[in-house]
Amino acid sequence: MSTLTNKLWRNHGGLHLPEHKTISTQQPVQCLSAANLPELVIPLLQHARFYPEPVVKVGNNVYKGQALAKAKGYSSLPIHASTSGQIIAIEPRPIPHLSGLNDTCIILKPDGLDTWTPERLEPLANYTDYTAERLRQRICGAGIVGLGGAVFPAALKLETQGTALHTLIINGAECEPYITCDDMLMREKAQEIIAGIQIILHIFHEHTDPKGLHCLIGIEDNKPEALQAMQQTLAHSQDSRIQVVAIPTIYPSGGEKQLIHILTGREVPSGQRPLNVGILCHNVATTRAIYRAVVLGEPLISRYVTITGSGIKAPQNVEVPLGMPIKHLIAAAGGYTQHQPALVMGGPMMGINLANDTLPVVKATNCILVEAAIQPPPALPCIRCGKCADVCPVSLLPQQLYWHARARHLDALEHHHLFDCIECGCCSYVCPSHIPLVDYYRFAKGEVLKQRETQEKAELARARHEFRQERLERLKREKAEKLAQHKKASQEPTAPSSEVDSKKVAIQAALDRVKAKKSPAPSVSEDKPA
Repeated sequence: MSTLTNKLWRNHGGLHLPEHKTISTQQPVQCLSAANLPELVIPLLQHARFYPEPVVKVGNNVYKGQALAKAKGYSSLPIHASTSGQIIAIEPRPIPHLSGLNDTCIILKPDGLDTWTPERLEPLANYTDYTAERLRQRICGAGIVGLGGAVFPAALKLETQGTALHTLIINGAECEPYITCDDMLMREKAQEIIAGIQIILHIFHEHTDPKGLHCLIGIEDNKPEALQAMQQTLAHSQDSRIQVVAIPTIYPSGGEKQLIHILTGREVPSGQRPLNVGILCHNVATTRAIYRAVVLGEPLISRYVTITGSGIKAPQNVEVPLGMPIKHLIAAAGGYTQHQPALVMGGPMMGINLANDTLPVVKATNCILVEAAIQPPPALPCIRCGKCADVCPVSLLPQQLYWHARARHLDALEHHHLFDCIECGCCSYVCPSHIPLVDYYRFAKGEVLKQRETQEKAELARARHEFRQERLERLKREKAEKLAQHKKASQEPTAPSSEVDSKKVAIQAALDRVKAKKSPAPSVSEDKPA
């Protein structure tokens, strides 16, 4: 068994930001019901990878927890009905996404009964009796994704790929200002989180480091109630494999690679995953969803969401059914304090702007930030102060990335490790010229990916063309060889000359005999010679 330690390591860069967290943690989490809503808008794609395939049609009646779309392919996940009702449309609708575009959604009209499906997933309360593959199938079938923001399919992260795991990191840092949904989840559902961790540990018990597998739960020290709740629950569980660790409050300590370094001192190499170095990282909300899927048989159809900001009357946390329009969350929090405030999904550093409050809650929705609409100051020329490099948590050179992004020097961007950027916004926050640096990096990433796709298509086209040319040349060579063989065969005698002559003599003799037989016999004269 690996020895648990309280030693912590310091990341490069980072910021101490105004927290604004206590305004939304003064009351218990409110559970919102979808039963009496006019409609739920459930996007098909709520995870990072491929679309699922709808299994319902317009007019179908569905139950709560029933699958609306099934996984299509290895990296796809199903989606489920958040309540019972009728499917009234399957059509493009606006979704909360950085692109601001529409996407295919299933529109569900609740019937007010909130009736669970009779084909509910079978509870696997004695999960230790099941194989790791069976548990991964359950987690995949429940549609569980990483609820910390990346929404990567959780079951895929639980595949070892032959790597021995030695450390499980549970991310309870929640470092971004305003967001408190994980804080409240740890206060109120600590037992379910610990139980979810134990399920993950069981899944990996056959693929662990020879020294054993242990778990570190990283929580920022500005969450004393959450720390206390988790520590007390852990003490009751008496599981020596798990340890709660308080870490310093600094943004962005909740980044996956940043938290791993803080807790273990290990660095995940550029372009690799934590599993490549024997570490797995999951969010606290994800572990709770895993527990409910395995032990209770519940798919992922709701989540904790923070409603906060100066533009809301009663900031708080709510448990929300997926697909609920944001305006109903706003109403549950007392409504707006001002006319036409700005809406952000996520926090002020990494959140995305929302066009309006009719957009639905999705699996990636952890916070709705309501603030006064403020026009950002105009960007000024870069003065090369270097502050952006000082605060970058992944030790990049944001200024160089900015120049290359503006000039579209795509090869240079990759050379400067553009894709190591976690888009935390620290560089934009400290820039005295108010340059929206992260926007440039996002644009540049899209251009690089587009170039890669174009190059891959060109390479595929080139390979297909070369294969075709080779095939035509091969056919041409084969045809020429056959013609040459026929020509050579026609020029060569079929047998030696002596053998040919003997055959000709035999044939001629046979013909002569046949001719002789056919000729009339000569007449005999009766006259005798004198």
